[in-house]
Amino acid sequence: MTGSPTESRPSKILKTQGHTDQDKEDKQLQDLSMSKNPRIQRYLVAIEYIGTRFSGSQQQPNCRTVVGALEEAFHKFIGQPVSIFCSSRTDAGVHALSNVCHVDVERISKRKPGEVLPPHEPSVVRRAVNHFLQKNEGDISVIDVRCVPNDFHARFKAQERTYFYRLVSGSEPLSTFEKERAWHVPEKLDLNAMQEACKVLVGHHDFSSFRAAGCQANSPIRTLDELHVCEVPATPYFPSITEREQNNSSLKDSHTCSVKPEVELPINSFSNTNDMVDTNNGKSNLEEFGIRRRHRSYVVTARARSFLYHQVRLLVGVLKCVGTGELTTSDVERILNAKTVTAASPMAPACGLYLGRVKYDLP
Repeated sequence: MTGSPTESRPSKILKTQGHTDQDKEDKQLQDLSMSKNPRIQRYLVAIEYIGTRFSGSQQQPNCRTVVGALEEAFHKFIGQPVSIFCSSRTDAGVHALSNVCHVDVERISKRKPGEVLPPHEPSVVRRAVNHFLQKNEGDISVIDVRCVPNDFHARFKAQERTYFYRLVSGSEPLSTFEKERAWHVPEKLDLNAMQEACKVLVGHHDFSSFRAAGCQANSPIRTLDELHVCEVPATPYFPSITEREQNNSSLKDSHTCSVKPEVELPINSFSNTNDMVDTNNGKSNLEEFGIRRRHRSYVVTARARSFLYHQVRLLVGVLKCVGTGELTTSDVERILNAKTVTAASPMAPACGLYLGRVKYDLP
């Protein structure tokens, strides 16, 4: 599938277009969520979680969700129900290294009902909520808490969001440790081709081709500040004997050096490709029984103020097809200009997507 050489580059769009209506709607919703009670303390709460254990972040009936688990833990902590507002919605299977939400808490004395006490310190909130979260599945935890003004909204005050997507490439079956943590692509990936495709997609565009059905955004126009792909060490990572020897030789303090054992124990169950010497039969001279060969591991980074529904997963789906040779850079231009999601490649699965950071200008 190739694009015609006469096709034009993606058209430039004025940056003011598409943001005015969204900003007005954000301001109205932010005003509605503002607490008017001066005795209530609003907390900004950063959380991490394993997405495959939840049916998404937003509250749903008869489903275990991120917001539901948090609200339950807060309820047990303070003795009254609360409402959690997330900065970013994540689908079922999508993980978070740091998603952010806010919650309003009025500290009422449990010994003297009706008596209002000074707000809890953020460190107390973190420890207490984690205590109740860990009593359940232990797949979600609070990593940071901060007091913020009552008009500070976790979603509408966010300046940018960063997502990471993990792909592992190789014919070997996916490791048990990587299951539901990355997208396994059996084919080899052309990193240079994927990086060139990123240059087409980064910037201010109409991303209708990367907008899934059901998207509630008023405009498909977004500014993609960063789209980058790079190769990273495979995980879980344990140094091979070659790497340990190289590290030891670089240390000046001889007391820190270890003695090479007569028999190398397979403590690193993921062998380093540098230790492997290919032969005609596909095996290696140094390959030992019980040592798994590592996959090539890649991370796609996408950073923007906001994203469309499934935008990142649709972008990764196209980049993957470029990496395997199914699409070219010209095809990516054609897909972007088509302005319809039917032109895009199949969407990447949720398991490889991580919400990495939500950035704020904190007071």
